Amino acid sequence: MRLPGTRYQEHGWEQVRKLLGHCSLQAFQHCEMHHLLDRAQEAALLDWYIDAVAVLLRRAARSARGEVAGNSYGDSVAELSLSLLYELQVQPAFWSAFAAAVAVEHGRAPAFWASAAGDAMLRKKVNDMFATLRDKVDADNYQVATGRSCSPNKIYTYRMLDTAFGEIERLFANWEQNAEQVGAILGRASEGIPIEVRQMRSIGGCRPEWLIRWSETLERFGGAPGPLHTKSKRFSSLKNNPEKIGAMLAEIGDYAELSSNQDTAVWASDAEEAALWLEDYWRVVAESQAQGALAQPDRLLPAEEDEEEDGAQDTDAGGDAAPDPVLSQAVRTAWEAAAAALSLPLRYMELAGAAQDRGSPLSRLLDGASLPVRLAVYQKLLGAADDSYPDEWLDPETGELPTLGQLATLDQVSVPTLRKRRNEAIDRLYAAHGARQP
Repeated sequence: MRLPGTRYQEHGWEQVRKLLGHCSLQAFQHCEMHHLLDRAQEAALLDWYIDAVAVLLRRAARSARGEVAGNSYGDSVAELSLSLLYELQVQPAFWSAFAAAVAVEHGRAPAFWASAAGDAMLRKKVNDMFATLRDKVDADNYQVATGRSCSPNKIYTYRMLDTAFGEIERLFANWEQNAEQVGAILGRASEGIPIEVRQMRSIGGCRPEWLIRWSETLERFGGAPGPLHTKSKRFSSLKNNPEKIGAMLAEIGDYAELSSNQDTAVWASDAEEAALWLEDYWRVVAESQAQGALAQPDRLLPAEEDEEEDGAQDTDAGGDAAPDPVLSQAVRTAWEAAAAALSLPLRYMELAGAAQDRGSPLSRLLDGASLPVRLAVYQKLLGAADDSYPDEWLDPETGELPTLGQLATLDQVSVPTLRKRRNEAIDRLYAAHGARQP
């Protein structure tokens, strides 16, 4: 999304957020976290935090992630991260809000930062701090550039509309697979390719009524209400105000067309992808060499002797039964059918299950819960997107965990049943930690 004066765009914000979160966690490893609970030390801790994270960000500036373009104006991810970090000096209220959030979480689960999920919870609070600060900075710069008043909430609304347009654009591009939802958005059924799919070439061509209907369809097709139809009053004024939505969409579209940089070299994105690939390659090589240095020399093991000399198979009823290949194939077929219906990878359940860390304390506490229930727990506690999630858990189209409706389909239960099982699992987690559920 481009607007006058704004610097933080969605395609680069993901990397900025991850870099700030990663460096913040590194800094907090050298800090006694309980000091955050002391309001008297708040200012001193802010100074320490800015200095510590700034050093780490400068070190990361030459990394593949740090050098990636963070916006379409030429700022790198590292530059945007440093700029936002230093904004905390002039707007310390956001640091105070972060410290307060840590204190509230500490009240629910004392010293939560030391728990198995502590890093993920801490990273989420850091992300929330910088996301709200980002909106404040962009809102201030927008006012300077245009002379018009703008609040952080309005900037957030612009971002929501831009994201909503992206979702509608994706549905239109795959209208054959989403014919029913596209028909609901357009307000009519269509036997062939809808003419609107061809006509909508930019966000300026997205009609306000489509966006309102798209939000209406999310609960039916995605399992969760859309942004205009939640209980939150944040966007409630937009639901019945298509004129305002249209004006905001037009403003985004007009400025995007005005400021679009058409002379960007095609090879720039290829170079960034190659740099990321090389960084991963050398990391894997280094890990392999480190493991090889510690490995024991290869040696031949003696063959195990059969317990029965005649080689007959033990058919004792007490022995372990071999897995039923028919049942396994039936389960696999059911998983693949459910995944295909949800536009997920066919082997989603198999790969996502293999990606679980069975040895973690959190995983042991969730023992007995199905994979969809586990993912629903993570979604409730940490959000749909978190850096700690393995790629195998994520929906490739959204980069987030599947929605509650998708998880219910994978578990072959209704959404209310899945929600009940999820809440029961969360209750067990809080009971195990002696904390009360928020």
